[in-house]
Amino acid sequence: MTHQKGRGARWIGVSIGLAASAIPSALLAANAADQLYERTLMTAADGRCRLFTPTISAALDASRAQARGATLRSGASEQQVTALEGRARAKAAGAACNSKDLTLAASRVKKAFEGYSQMLSQVYPGDVASWKAERSVSATIPVWRLSQPSSFGADRLMFGLAGRAKAVTAVATFDNGQRPYAARIIVRDTNRTLGPYIATGAGRNLASKVAPRNASLVFTAETREEAPLTLLPTGAKTGLAFRFPTAAADAISQLDPREAVTVEFAFTGRGDEVTRKAYVEVGDFAAGRAFLR
Repeated sequence: MTHQKGRGARWIGVSIGLAASAIPSALLAANAADQLYERTLMTAADGRCRLFTPTISAALDASRAQARGATLRSGASEQQVTALEGRARAKAAGAACNSKDLTLAASRVKKAFEGYSQMLSQVYPGDVASWKAERSVSATIPVWRLSQPSSFGADRLMFGLAGRAKAVTAVATFDNGQRPYAARIIVRDTNRTLGPYIATGAGRNLASKVAPRNASLVFTAETREEAPLTLLPTGAKTGLAFRFPTAAADAISQLDPREAVTVEFAFTGRGDEVTRKAYVEVGDFAAGRAFLR
């Protein structure tokens, strides 16, 4: 974990000019904590002093979220990351909006993120899966704004944010034609846990990267409907779309990028509920969500 000792005069803008595109996590790891500190600081300063246009603010926040994920991947604990972000926000709070240092740092941010802010799409690679973010939106046809595909057995899932409202959505198609009556998102409760539950040797097995049910938040779908063709997994002809509360996206955004989220579908069985579970890698969900802002 990088310490912020002796930042003094060089309190902002040191590495803000690094390439602002979605940088692979491995390349970010060495300087991830420094980047997180500076981008958190500048995001906080922007919130107070209105330094940037909305598009540049969104690009900066997406990069901040990506640096946060890289810092966690590099071995920092949630407590260390939270403390680092707190120091950055405190530093920003003590800076005058018209100070020379802040003005210089803001000009660097504008230059670094100007091109990135105009990008219409972005892919955020993960350890197992990727998130695809799309800024383009249709006024009439629901499309994925942030999405990740998943397969569970012969069944398939598309999960993410859809439509103009960026609604948390799960679209599933089931090989045997069965139709679940309910769906749930199960997310680790960061307020009751000290970090992710990742089994030793989990590798690419996302099922080994989820918290126990008693340490998790459960979000039940608010609606169930036939899925529009534009939201179906590639090649699927029919499927069901479940919409969840926005709070589910907020909860996912707080997780470690290495862990997973469970999407659980409930079916009527012989007296008991039968469930099927799909798993989604958290990855840079927060960065993709910020990219769409």
